[in-house]
Amino acid sequence: MARYHIETYGCTSNRGESREIERRLRDAGHRRTDLDDADVAILNTCTVVEKTERNMLRRAEELESEVSDLVVTGCMALAQGEEFADVDAQVLSWDEVPAAVTNGECPTTTADAEPILDGVVGILPIARGCMSNCSYCITKFATGRIDSPPVEENVRKAEALVHAGAKEIRVTGQDTGVYGWDEGERKLPELLDRICDIEGDFRVRLGMANPGGIHGIREELADVFAANEKLYDFIHLPVQSGSDDVLEEMRRQHRVDKFRETVAAFDDALDHWTLSTDFIVGFPTETDADHERSMDLLREVRPEKINVTRFSKRPGTDAADMKGLGGQTKKDRSKAMSELKMDVVAEAYEELVGTRREVLAVRPGTGDSVKCRDSAYRQIIVRNASEHGVEPGDTLEVEVTSGQTVYAFGTPVASEGPDDADEAEETPAAAD
Repeated sequence: MARYHIETYGCTSNRGESREIERRLRDAGHRRTDLDDADVAILNTCTVVEKTERNMLRRAEELESEVSDLVVTGCMALAQGEEFADVDAQVLSWDEVPAAVTNGECPTTTADAEPILDGVVGILPIARGCMSNCSYCITKFATGRIDSPPVEENVRKAEALVHAGAKEIRVTGQDTGVYGWDEGERKLPELLDRICDIEGDFRVRLGMANPGGIHGIREELADVFAANEKLYDFIHLPVQSGSDDVLEEMRRQHRVDKFRETVAAFDDALDHWTLSTDFIVGFPTETDADHERSMDLLREVRPEKINVTRFSKRPGTDAADMKGLGGQTKKDRSKAMSELKMDVVAEAYEELVGTRREVLAVRPGTGDSVKCRDSAYRQIIVRNASEHGVEPGDTLEVEVTSGQTVYAFGTPVASEGPDDADEAEETPAAAD
């Protein structure tokens, strides 16, 4: 797990984003520490006046000299990211920060992880541990091998969340695809079917599933998605590299063809769905040719959600003993992939403009806005939510009015409220 240091400047919104970043990092097993002991520093920036901008740049330069990895987020990062071009840092929107800090590692839950109801979102950890032995991941030291409670137990927990008011259930784990493997069975399709059979008006999102675990059940699982309207047509498959040589050095349990075959199975079963994936750039053995293979794979499969992480060494892992690449090499590759990522994701959201989508309002956004999700888990923001009478938990139809790279804006179709498409408002923070 990573030790992180976080500094926040600016308004209440920035402080709220930092709290959410910290919550996700804690949920993933990472811990906050002083700057002297940190693996990574996170700088949440403000950009109110020119003096503030100078202060933010100076602080970024100071932090760069103190830690091996620096992440810059917040208002200045989003509005003036180019100002940090000379700083060896990842410049990200706030919702991308937790994934960048985790270095491609699996999420971590505590030994006694229980379901949590956060607003109308229910968090359901279905198992602890994984079946992988990735050379760069320190999480395995904390979680061990997969430990899967019975399907009936997880279904009871899901029912309790629905009865408590959950409108969205997030099925989570270190690797959901290997649920049941400790008992010699592949139980994920059965579990999702059973959860979707629970009476009530709610949606279900499947959490991270490594391609190696999913591959053997890809067609059965894709059929489960096709048969259940309650399941968001969304799957998170972290490929990590487009090079089989790098995947072998990472000790991943899949190769690129398995990833492609899994994606193809969902393409065959579903008309519209969202692929989320992760790439680690700058792994110690990654060559220029390996990096280009990752770029080519991204162009080929065109995921709608992409996490790009620069490799960083974790103490005690085998990859920590490898001779690393230079910081500038990792920075250049990260920048190139991040730019391609933004083009790919923006294209997906631009294609939604002018369409009508049924969405579930999930969380409050910045100001008077609500974050919603359509059937493929694409994020659509409804602004002036109180005027439209929209609250978290509501299901409504919206017309998508504009795309903003990693989310879109939509207006409720039945609303008689004002046209808010051109109203200026601070960019709502993206959901996880």
